[in-house]
Amino acid sequence: MSPDRNPLRLGSIAPNFDAETTQGPIKFHDFIGNSWAILFSHPADFTPVCTTELGVVARLQPKFDERNVKVIGLSANGLESHEAWIKDINEVNNVEVKFPIIADADRKISTLYDMLDYQDLTNLDAKGIPFTVRSVFIIDPKKTIRLTLSYPASTGRNFDEILRVVDSLQLGDKNRITTPANWKHGDDVIVHPSVSNEEAATLFPGFKTVKPYLRFATQPGTQPATA
Repeated sequence: MSPDRNPLRLGSIAPNFDAETTQGPIKFHDFIGNSWAILFSHPADFTPVCTTELGVVARLQPKFDERNVKVIGLSANGLESHEAWIKDINEVNNVEVKFPIIADADRKISTLYDMLDYQDLTNLDAKGIPFTVRSVFIIDPKKTIRLTLSYPASTGRNFDEILRVVDSLQLGDKNRITTPANWKHGDDVIVHPSVSNEEAATLFPGFKTVKPYLRFATQPGTQPATA
């Protein structure tokens, strides 16, 4: 991270930028609009792990759409390379990539979001410029960064986990709850510590107190589990 720029943290406003993508030019904040967004980077086009990852995201597109989430990839190559790569992704994974991929051959956006790989000295292009690591940013409609993840270039991501986090964040924004370890959509949730027992009785009928600070409730919008 450049010393003259503040680091991106949870709660930071996602930096805006102009970019060329496989679906035309964008202004990032305008692209997000009133949706959630997932920005995820790739070291380079035509790499094995990247090709499988984008296939997974294309297959999950309907699930992101259901959650009002726009996905947008980034790879450290130009548009012509991206267009050829998409053909491979579609063929190998039997999918149709419908989300845009940002062209970032000059690493301008990768630098802005601190995505460059400073660990693996072999992860360089022909000019010796670092490629990106596998970064993920979940951004809400207010353009606030809600999650950041960084994987090494060698390790593919678990996009089911990214969907799980989106579910947790969206549910928590609508209700005064948090989610426990390994929570999945439909599981019991935790009543937020700021909610009194009196409020909880109204908001979460039948909530269970395990400890004064730990109270479980049925996920809002679902039916209580039956024995």
